[in-house]
Amino acid sequence: MQGKTIKAICRELKISRKVVRKVLRSDETEFRYERKHQPYPRMGAWRDELDRLLSANAAKSQRERLTLIRIFEELRGLGYDGSYS
Repeated sequence: MQGKTIKAICRELKISRKVVRKVLRSDETEFRYERKHQPYPRMGAWRDELDRLLSANAAKSQRERLTLIRIFEELRGLGYDGSYS
């Protein structure tokens, strides 16, 4: 890619200018990120309880079914401290 501008390289390879500059300055062509600590999802411990709530909800008639927000509130009532997002 000799003689090309950084902007032209970015357009051609569809990568950011920051990455192109990093490669040109360091002479490395491969960058890896290794996570040292894998966080566990908050939902993992509550998965069985959620499956139970969802299967019980699916067995109800259409008018009696709970909304997802109501199911979330049920989990919160049982002690789940995660967020709705």
